[in-house]
Amino acid sequence: MTTLILHRGPLHANPYHEWLDGSGAKLVLLASAEQLAVHGEELPRDEPYLHAEAVPDYDTGPLVAERAAELIREYGVTDLVACTEYDIERAAVLRERFGLPGQWPDTAVPYRDKWEMKQAATRAGVPVARHALLRTAQDLTDFVAREGLPAVVKPRRGWGSVGVRFLRTDEDVRDWLADAELTDGDGQPGWLVECFVDGTMCHVDGAVAGGRTVSMWPSQYTYALADFRDRGGRVDIALDAADPLARRLNSFGEQVLRALGGPPDFAFHIEVFVTPDGELVLCEAACRAGGAGVRDVQQAMFGVDVAALPVRSQLGLPAGFEGPVAPPRVAGQLLFMMRPGTLRALPDQATAPPGIVKRKDYARVGDVLKESTFSGDFLTAFVVAGADRAECERRIGEVKRWFLDGLDVG
Repeated sequence: MTTLILHRGPLHANPYHEWLDGSGAKLVLLASAEQLAVHGEELPRDEPYLHAEAVPDYDTGPLVAERAAELIREYGVTDLVACTEYDIERAAVLRERFGLPGQWPDTAVPYRDKWEMKQAATRAGVPVARHALLRTAQDLTDFVAREGLPAVVKPRRGWGSVGVRFLRTDEDVRDWLADAELTDGDGQPGWLVECFVDGTMCHVDGAVAGGRTVSMWPSQYTYALADFRDRGGRVDIALDAADPLARRLNSFGEQVLRALGGPPDFAFHIEVFVTPDGELVLCEAACRAGGAGVRDVQQAMFGVDVAALPVRSQLGLPAGFEGPVAPPRVAGQLLFMMRPGTLRALPDQATAPPGIVKRKDYARVGDVLKESTFSGDFLTAFVVAGADRAECERRIGEVKRWFLDGLDVG
């Protein structure tokens, strides 16, 4: 048994050799050269890896899929693993092409193509914002005339809030249209517009293994995802088990999974608007584990990595977690975005307040920083835990004040 892994991002976050220990699989890795350089990592050379290589222009390069196809033929690959957003459709097409098990395009596209996602949700009775596909500039002006402002434009296959734009005035509409390329590289409509939904944003995260939901729990963003240049800490915190909204969000998550479908094994991240009158409205759904520190928060609460569960199950290993269950404690993440200037000081961890489960600094003292460019472009990220949401929120507030008091960027 030989498994090809397509991977973008830091390898230390996805220790595939540990996840698949006991499967007997030999591993072949195709990774992003740019991401390895960013994270200062080397390719693995030891068993169980038969081969590992990094390719440039991984995100958009047309040759990545063909190189993967060559490796499938060369090593007799029997399984293909892909955990990151960039690789979902790429891997699905390769599986179908070579008859490999797992997710094929029919269940990948509804999670990657926001137009298809909203069509599938609507057919299943899942509420979504009123929306339109932008084939021409007139489509946007007609939508605004019909639905009014504010409106939101977003890439059809975007990620990390990159490219999302809020249109609040007629001038915003004209300015956006002046610069927009409405078609993608294949000549297809590449943008959607949708009505702005007032309310808070929550997300439901978990995993399906062996065709069964084994993990699922909701959290709440207390910030606007698309506004990633704020200077304060961004807080994302799980809901208490006794919160009625938690039960509603979990039920809504199951409804979304039924609407969009999926393979027997996959992780998911579902973003949900909660309107002022309590209505739940689907924003977007992804068939991969949540980004930023979502996996770390889930691990702090449940003791498992939701990204690992479906990978293990896909290769015939027990997922290692029997759920879904309520967490024994509540955790949240506190995120500080990059900001321009020289990093002169970071607070000493020895003086930190209680509750910190994990801290990750993405820069060192002396580095020259740039403005953040996407929603995961962090200076420092914390995971903080407490007995319940109230204690977790209090601890997050203490960590925020301590961090900002000790931070010096100038």
